[in-house]
Amino acid sequence: MTKLQTVAKSLPADEQGLSTEAVFETLSSRRRRFTLHYLSQVGESVTIRELSTQIAAWENGVELHAVTPKQRKRVYTALHQTHLPTMDRLGVIMYAQDRKTISITDQIQEFDLYLDVVPPDDLPWSQFYLLLSAVISVLVVIAVQGVTPFSSVGGFEYALLASGVFVVTSSLHYLRNRQTLIGAATTPPEVEPPREITE
Repeated sequence: MTKLQTVAKSLPADEQGLSTEAVFETLSSRRRRFTLHYLSQVGESVTIRELSTQIAAWENGVELHAVTPKQRKRVYTALHQTHLPTMDRLGVIMYAQDRKTISITDQIQEFDLYLDVVPPDDLPWSQFYLLLSAVISVLVVIAVQGVTPFSSVGGFEYALLASGVFVVTSSLHYLRNRQTLIGAATTPPEVEPPREITE
């Protein structure tokens, strides 16, 4: 019995949430991530042909109309034989093999906790908050030491400034995270624009 089968069998049928292992098993495959992204965008049941065409377009960096039958078939076969049955067993999607249709389940919300996309040239939010806290703490210490002009600002004003800064930054953080949720953007974060757009 494989690790994946063990995870799938260990999940009770009536369990509301997914196990961490099930989430990571799903997210470990780019085609599964693409599947979740597309189903979240569409919000309704799709055929495996529609799904495989879109995934093939993302994988090959082309528009939908430029996907070749060979590219689509390669994705179609992998989805039908491996990825969709696995995701169905884990309770992530519902895959009706007889009708060849796929629909997303409410478990998609479980994945939001695991996705915090940080661009290569960006600072992780945890480090940003640490830096911001350090800066505000230094300002307060300097003010307590009586250094002008920092000492001219009272404790209440510093508290107001600190809370205002954290309200603004946490609001920006929230809005930024909303953009990285599965299905929020037109294409998954790891997909480059189609070649004809970049050329």
